[in-house]
Amino acid sequence: MIEIKDLHKSYKTGATKLHVLKGLNFSIEEGEMVSIMGSSGSGKSTLLNILGILDEADEGSYTLDGVPIKNLNEKIAARYRNKFLGFIFQSFNLINYKSALDNVSLPLYYQGLKRKQRLEKGMAYLEKVGLADWADHLPNQLSGGQKQRIAIARALASEPKVLLADEPTGALDTKTSYEIMNLIQEINDEGKTILIVTHEEDIAHMTKRLVNLKDGVILEDSFIEQKMAKDYV
Repeated sequence: MIEIKDLHKSYKTGATKLHVLKGLNFSIEEGEMVSIMGSSGSGKSTLLNILGILDEADEGSYTLDGVPIKNLNEKIAARYRNKFLGFIFQSFNLINYKSALDNVSLPLYYQGLKRKQRLEKGMAYLEKVGLADWADHLPNQLSGGQKQRIAIARALASEPKVLLADEPTGALDTKTSYEIMNLIQEINDEGKTILIVTHEEDIAHMTKRLVNLKDGVILEDSFIEQKMAKDYV
């Protein structure tokens, strides 16, 4: 599903060059649930941006569901993001003046669905995350956990191949974090490929595979015994 080979990325900082990713090699099979850990400056955010087609590597290759991701103009990059990827963010990234249902339905607008279809599909995904009764509420009327559930429903609505989650529990208390991870585990059990960037050890161990980054290289890449979030809720 995801394959990267010899991936390098550098940034210019004044007169110097900062080599952030130093020849990464790894692949993710369909249906895997993988966490990427690393301290600040390890390169995990840069890697996520490249995987999310928000940035491009200097060297190496990135293949997503058999499609080479290289030298894309913004229009094609946006189309690929909408087709292949669902994003979950620490800060939820909901539109404050739109209802929960409209937030979930938004990606479907870019897929060209008519409003009636968008709302029907959006409601189905709200039901999936247990928030159908909150469809008309605005984000400021929701708790942090509810906002993240809305964000997950939005990420799923476009039926992406891969979910990319950037610190999805970073803004939540422990109990709510585990409730969100339980939902994410259920989605993975249905066959969705999920990649989670986190700095939290307990969250990482709720995935099935752990990739540890340090200074732009992979220190560890191992399958782990998954802790089930429902056991901690």
